[in-house]
Amino acid sequence: MALHIYDSATRSMREFTSLTPGKASIYLCGATVQGSPHIGHMRSALAFDVLVRWLRRCGYETTMVRNVTDIDDKILAKSAQEGREFWAHAYIYENEFSAAYDALGVLRPTYEPRATGHIPEMIAFIERLINRGHAYVGDPGNVYFDVASLPDYGSLTRQTLDDFSDDDESAADKRNPRDFALWKAAKPGEPATASWETPWGRGRPGWHLECSAMAGKYLGESFDIHAGGIDLRFPHHENEQAQSHGAGYGFAQYWMHNAWVTIDGEKMSKSLGNSLIVANILREHPAVVVRLALGTVHYRSTVAYSERTLAEASAIWDRLSGFVQRAIDEVGEVPMAEIAGLELADFPEDFVDAMDDDLNVSAALAVIHEHVTAGNNALAIEEDESVRREQLLVRAMLDVLGLDPCATPWREENSAGAHYHDALDALVHTILAQRAQARAEKDWQRADSLRDSLQEAGILVEDSAAGARWKIGEK
Repeated sequence: MALHIYDSATRSMREFTSLTPGKASIYLCGATVQGSPHIGHMRSALAFDVLVRWLRRCGYETTMVRNVTDIDDKILAKSAQEGREFWAHAYIYENEFSAAYDALGVLRPTYEPRATGHIPEMIAFIERLINRGHAYVGDPGNVYFDVASLPDYGSLTRQTLDDFSDDDESAADKRNPRDFALWKAAKPGEPATASWETPWGRGRPGWHLECSAMAGKYLGESFDIHAGGIDLRFPHHENEQAQSHGAGYGFAQYWMHNAWVTIDGEKMSKSLGNSLIVANILREHPAVVVRLALGTVHYRSTVAYSERTLAEASAIWDRLSGFVQRAIDEVGEVPMAEIAGLELADFPEDFVDAMDDDLNVSAALAVIHEHVTAGNNALAIEEDESVRREQLLVRAMLDVLGLDPCATPWREENSAGAHYHDALDALVHTILAQRAQARAEKDWQRADSLRDSLQEAGILVEDSAAGARWKIGEK
């Protein structure tokens, strides 16, 4: 089975065939850096991080572009309120986003262009649209896209012009209220640094324009996949596609959209007052647990975020990482090079089928659990070859989900836990040694008392021909 993805444009499952054999190109709408990142922002980053990881496992040389919108109305308004230059304000939150991505183990994109760094490309793009009859100049500094000039406008969301309400940025100099801004005239009171000279007057880019210009620069006139949150389908993605088609470009061959995060059954939004800042959450919960909670739900399904969700994710992580640690203790750590180099043909077939089925991470995680069970059974009967094999498979599958306990950043995050484990191991073995001596002296009452004291602390003792072993159980 080849990789099939749900294409939002055709509303159907399609086999993935890249434009260039052996290569895959992705454009992901990134952050508008007006404030601190919340878990809703991370939902999209994590969903398509798995896509990149799977494409690379499938042998594709994958290029990921994730943009940064560092200028817009809200950034200008908030920076003015805080008495900062807009670019300084944007940079503060761009760094916060980068820190959140890194903390949650999101791979760095191939390119991460800023809107303000690509003004010449945007001006050239507008000139091309004007020359092709798809854009016009309004008042000095304003340029609009003429939606009526493009026969397929609305095709992404399957709408006609009659279905659309007027653009929120309606202005008297538009030919049609539905036309959208490509370039906006500088407004009185805005800083001079927030506008650029153009053939049509001084101004700044519209939101939609930047993505078309940057996708074209880094991925070419046509590329494989455009990804982003479902709330961006209209007007942002519809208008991106319109601009690019108007310029004569093929643009995205597939569209993928992730669902949002809900809290207490409501869509997460600032108006609800429940936007959860990533940095605050990570002060109370391990980053790997947050990633598991957000990133192992199918990308087109809503994530119901709650303390219960995190508790469930924590229990799953303990089971997965616990097996990996026990396997390492028994047979040693399988090298990262071997994990990374495992051929796709050597992965469990059910796992591959799940991932090829539109990144069905829930089904893929179920396969991982099956192999954790097999690995634990092999540990119980000391079949070291099987233990090593299951460690290899489990970690390779977890790596696809960005959750290999031995990979960055989880190795570093777990290092403190490893120190605690070592200290506890030394204390438990001291008690086990006392218990062994009591058993040798046939002091069964003392031996049972030592075992019971460990059990009351949540530590289970297993006797075997090779000696006593311990594990964390339940009190």
